[in-house]
Amino acid sequence: MLILVTYDVNTQDRDGRKRLRRVAKQCTNYGVRVQNSVFECVVDPAQLKLLKKALTDEIDEKKDSLRIYNLGNRTKSNVEHFGAKTAIDVEGELIF
Repeated sequence: MLILVTYDVNTQDRDGRKRLRRVAKQCTNYGVRVQNSVFECVVDPAQLKLLKKALTDEIDEKKDSLRIYNLGNRTKSNVEHFGAKTAIDVEGELIF
């Protein structure tokens, strides 16, 4: 299934900047960055559960925000891309 992970981590202090890096690192383990705080990830239900746990362990729920959108299995019909950045085939190989 394709999921979209978005986050807003408060970076006003050193701990916040560390959390931001750790959240981004967890996301790169599962998907591809498509915008600064947005990742597209193709995961199975077990991976989704692991990713949710990893991300919720990293954020400070009083200061940060995390959203995970499940776009389902029909990714080609659910995602449209416009603009300068090259669209990424999230179902393809992630070797650059």
